[in-house]
Amino acid sequence: MRQKIVSPLFLLILCSMTSVCMASSLIPGDPDYAGRRGVILYVSKAGDNSDGSSWANAYHTIQAALHAIPDDKGGHRIIVRPDHYMEPNLETAFKGAADSYNLLIGDLDGKLGSGTKGWVVIDAGDRNTGFKSWDWWSNMRASTTNWATGNNETNFSCIVWDRWAFRNLYATGGDAGLFWDLTHESGSGFTVLVEDCVGIGRAFGGGLCYPIVRKDEPSVFRHCYFLALDWTGDTGAVLIGGWETEMPDYPHVIFEDCTLVHPDNAVQVSYASKCVRAVFKDCRMIVLNFSQPQISPSTGIICSEKDPKLLHVDLEDCFLAGYQVFGTGENDEKISYTTRGKNQAYLQFQQPLPVGFERLAEWPIDLFFTIAPPKVIDGVIQWKLQ
Repeated sequence: MRQKIVSPLFLLILCSMTSVCMASSLIPGDPDYAGRRGVILYVSKAGDNSDGSSWANAYHTIQAALHAIPDDKGGHRIIVRPDHYMEPNLETAFKGAADSYNLLIGDLDGKLGSGTKGWVVIDAGDRNTGFKSWDWWSNMRASTTNWATGNNETNFSCIVWDRWAFRNLYATGGDAGLFWDLTHESGSGFTVLVEDCVGIGRAFGGGLCYPIVRKDEPSVFRHCYFLALDWTGDTGAVLIGGWETEMPDYPHVIFEDCTLVHPDNAVQVSYASKCVRAVFKDCRMIVLNFSQPQISPSTGIICSEKDPKLLHVDLEDCFLAGYQVFGTGENDEKISYTTRGKNQAYLQFQQPLPVGFERLAEWPIDLFFTIAPPKVIDGVIQWKLQ
């Protein structure tokens, strides 16, 4: 299906899990939250590291607060003072609940009482030597003994983060930023909500791999920036993968108002993925390789090299820049997609323009200003050029 269509299903997908379509929020602390009221835990290097019950008694590490979550009934909050936290492979023992998510939030604007403003930086790098690009060494813990190298001594699944929400976090320093891999628990229902965050990694800036679709509960990444630094293999600004053997009617994940930057692929389907469906609304996708076709050209802004039939994307009002829109490796099949609204593409001049896109001939100055991660100035994320 390679045509421009507007369908009721597309509109329904875009409404899923968005604030305008929900009767009340699932996130504790929101004004319209109607779920369970769990514990509130605080993290600050200025606290006394006792029980996390207040800013004065705050834990010094995010992991200590995660270990203090008492149950899987949901509605718990961890509030973190802006600072730099050298904490790789974060984990939690308890999921959230269907009507009461747990929340990990940075006090970016100081309105939650930390006394300061700025990013909460979660850094997976080595304390003494810096950036730690090592397999399965990331901001969110995941590992598998089936992998040949890296941090692979145990099987650990990101399923533990099911029904958590994340806000105002800057995750970096390792192999993946805000990325969740279900590993040996693949094929389970799984949902995360990520808002106003930055994710930077060697392989992936963000994304998720191998859930099955929850019809009314897709994962959502909203107002986020994702950057990955490597281009070898199935790397991308975001990596996505599903577990169904046939394409589902509903998305695994929605990206809304996100910036995706990468040397080769803004969106990449994992080599181990089965069928995966994703929605992109008001997103900016920037690939830095505009090479000549004869000299290792980019494999595509949106890429599914293993098998194009494994991916379906719905795009609305997106801005793409790079060598070519879709990449399918040596495969003859095409990636399935729909478009809605105004989708613009700035491409290498020899590459064809897919149906449903508007081609730009002039260098998109404003788009390329968004390549850098946003600063926080006086408690406000600078998503747009000032």
